[in-house]
Amino acid sequence: MVVVGAGPTGLAAATLLARRGVECLVLERHGTPHPLPRAVHLDDEAHRVLAGLGVGAEFAAISRPGRGLRLLDRDMRVLAEFRRGTAPGRHGHPEANMFDQPDLERVLRANLARHAGVAVRGDVEVTAVTQDDDGLVRVALTDRATGAADEVRARYALGCDGANSLVRASIGAAPHDLGFTQRWLVVDVATDAELGQWEGVHQVCDRDRAATYMRIGPTRYRWEFRLAPGESAEDHRDIAALHPLVAPWTGDVPVAELDVVRVAEYVFRAQVADRWRDRGVFLLGDAAHLMPPFTGQGLGAGLRDAANLCWKLAGVLRGALPDTALDTYQAERAPHARAMIGLAKLVGTAMTGGGRTADLLRAALVPRLGLLPGLRERALSSETPALRRSDLVARPRLRPGLAGRLCPNAVLRDGRRFDDVAGGRFALVTSVAASPALRAAVERRGAVLVVAGPGEELHSWLRGGRAAAAVVRPDGAVLRTGRDPAALCSALPPDRVVSDRGHRVPG
Repeated sequence: MVVVGAGPTGLAAATLLARRGVECLVLERHGTPHPLPRAVHLDDEAHRVLAGLGVGAEFAAISRPGRGLRLLDRDMRVLAEFRRGTAPGRHGHPEANMFDQPDLERVLRANLARHAGVAVRGDVEVTAVTQDDDGLVRVALTDRATGAADEVRARYALGCDGANSLVRASIGAAPHDLGFTQRWLVVDVATDAELGQWEGVHQVCDRDRAATYMRIGPTRYRWEFRLAPGESAEDHRDIAALHPLVAPWTGDVPVAELDVVRVAEYVFRAQVADRWRDRGVFLLGDAAHLMPPFTGQGLGAGLRDAANLCWKLAGVLRGALPDTALDTYQAERAPHARAMIGLAKLVGTAMTGGGRTADLLRAALVPRLGLLPGLRERALSSETPALRRSDLVARPRLRPGLAGRLCPNAVLRDGRRFDDVAGGRFALVTSVAASPALRAAVERRGAVLVVAGPGEELHSWLRGGRAAAAVVRPDGAVLRTGRDPAALCSALPPDRVVSDRGHRVPG
């Protein structure tokens, strides 16, 4: 397996594959991890993916729970505030997590180095990706230090090489624009001074100078400001020009105590590639989709891609799943990404769009949002849409159900959480007392049986979904539900795909 790109998505994919015994080579253009911050937020679902990589506790140590969202007008008056607690949510982790991306990449690289059969080769430029009639992917590359050309071959290649993906171009895929483009100034500042600001995200709702502020670490802060036509990041390189923008939050802190880590211009876009696979080549992360940052889901979407695809690749390589199972990757992930992009566009437009009339409407309506039943809970909910129907998601056509949704990472009767017990394998969750025959059948397939009794979260979850049992995939998504656990057992694949242990296989 060749993974092109050693950002968080590529590192996550390589780790998930390595944990299932798949040999990987990760190719990265830069010789060392990118030192500047980019992504700053992950929700509890993405934190759950990181925990599945083996770095849940380490990520918790380098992140801080987000406290919610505050909406402000152009004069910094509070329009509405949605406070969020820091207790674990349905996925077993805080629902919002602020962090510095270089810290995350260091954690992911160190963790990947613990796995056998994986190599990271940096300072190389991938120049071409082609496929042979014999079913192999050929990746041409150049050593950036020596200029030497080389080529590697693999059964599969994963394009985790970002928005300007060469891998995407190599398969003839094109980004489809979803009608959202805005230019923003991104500012990262380090200071030992205490700003004394509310610890949640601040969103200034203003058509002329929309802005976002958030604290991402003990001494790290992020601001984002929408740029006016004709304005650029170069206009704000000097601290004298930058200070008026951040002063509403920094107050009396002397300019000399503000260390500007980065000032950059970003074009926020909404795009989805028209196809995510060509035979043995797949697109993940920004190579497959770009979403506006208003819901903080960009990096999380890439981690979801990796979690969705990698157990399927391992199953195909072991012969436990047909190659057609890989077609479910785009079928499941693309509609999900589009839905999340649509939500981000809606939030961004509601907060920053329109003219003066829109500003007046926001001032009149936003303070009353908290009065609407259920809106506060919905505004803070981190639950994402269910996956669409596929060969690996048996959703009913005429009624909603649990299939395609994530099984809660609930606390079980022995004090462990669901993910600790499932361990990246298939699981059969049931509220019906399990017979010895059922237990034996589940064990023969290398899966895990979880029996949820009355009063337990998983029991209530099944009951709410009008089911007595559910087959849960290695990525936590529900494959199928039903009333008869024994009948559902047949939906469990052979143990060659459910276990992350066993002999190594080439990729």
